[in-house]
Amino acid sequence: MAFTLPDLPYAHDALAEGGMSRETLEYHHDKHHKAYVDKLNELVAGTEWEGKSLEDIVKGTYQKGAVAQNGIFNNASQHWNHAQFWEWMTPKPDAMPSELEKAITESFGSVDDFKKKFTEAGVGQFGSGWAWLVKNADGKLEVTKTENGVNPLVSGQTALLGVDVWEHSYYIDFRNARPKYLENFLNNLVNWENVASRL
Repeated sequence: MAFTLPDLPYAHDALAEGGMSRETLEYHHDKHHKAYVDKLNELVAGTEWEGKSLEDIVKGTYQKGAVAQNGIFNNASQHWNHAQFWEWMTPKPDAMPSELEKAITESFGSVDDFKKKFTEAGVGQFGSGWAWLVKNADGKLEVTKTENGVNPLVSGQTALLGVDVWEHSYYIDFRNARPKYLENFLNNLVNWENVASRL
């Protein structure tokens, strides 16, 4: 069964008030994400990965070596990353649920300290990649960053929140100001209910 581009969980212009324009979503979702899905379907056809779940493809191709998989890992992981990314944002962000706030405070000292660490991870990721809030196997929360399309699945971690720091995710709205994009993401766009549901 072929992979499909998931619909956005909101209208293309729904995040504009929060700082992410319709134009960004039209390019990022409709063109960039769609390209990953289309290329993934093309690459897995007739291989051992055809018919496997997206998560199995991400983990399996990473373990076998991304280069040896002719781009299957890159496109599968970016499809997975983006499918989560759209869900991590909302036009109407609510307050952080108390159980998430407690877990973050226990791990980082405060919500503000977490946001600072998360922003630093995104800013500090050289070139393309992602910044993450993850839950480790021992239940502890950690902020990490990965290059290109690598994600926490390959490390056995649960991704609670992730942000795309490839330039196509912010250049239309923020030009080269990646720190402003990250601060805006955390303060105006994150669906904290969704993040809490992954705990």
